[in-house]
Amino acid sequence: MPEYLALRDNPWFASLPATLADAVLAAGRVQPLAAGEVLFRQGDAPGDWHAVYSGAIKASSTAADGTESILAVLEPGNWFGEISLLDGGPRVHDATAMGATTVFAVPANAFARFMQDTAFATALARLMAGRLRTLFGIVEDATLRPTRARLARRLALLARGDATQALQARQHLPVSQEALAMMLGLTRQTLSKELGELAKAGAVKLGYRSIAIVDAALLDRLGE
Repeated sequence: MPEYLALRDNPWFASLPATLADAVLAAGRVQPLAAGEVLFRQGDAPGDWHAVYSGAIKASSTAADGTESILAVLEPGNWFGEISLLDGGPRVHDATAMGATTVFAVPANAFARFMQDTAFATALARLMAGRLRTLFGIVEDATLRPTRARLARRLALLARGDATQALQARQHLPVSQEALAMMLGLTRQTLSKELGELAKAGAVKLGYRSIAIVDAALLDRLGE
């Protein structure tokens, strides 16, 4: 199934037995989304299990006053939406297309059937354990680290694909400063100041609507 290479290239999905991976792909369907289109909202009833095939999905929450917090940017190959399917509760965040996006949707009944497979259930537990580790790190950053260190660590996460956490960091980050500010709960002014300091240190390079990692090792040290 060469048309699903974006999904197969994800490190987690690639770890599944080949026959199981083929079965998952055979069970789903491709669903296009326009820029800004909402796939589901926080509080919605459980539905399909999804993966990003192209484009990106913004996982976010919105406060009563309209303030938005971006929890993660999900890029091609990332699966999401399994929490509601596992506990039967409502969706825990909004999922919105960032630009023209295509998702791959696996029906809830197919997901339940796959969960009866020990290899799949074990792999899903491993996926969620990795996400929990990342979440604990973000909570620790928010409570124990100064703003610059928090920024450096989140940039390092984004360089490795945020939810993907690839071993090889990439140079150019596909995230705007506005989105980055919403991820960290910072004002644009504070973010601009702290990015400027990271640029002076030689860790990043700032351009028009772009952030590039110049020295990944230095960025990691600044996040310590």
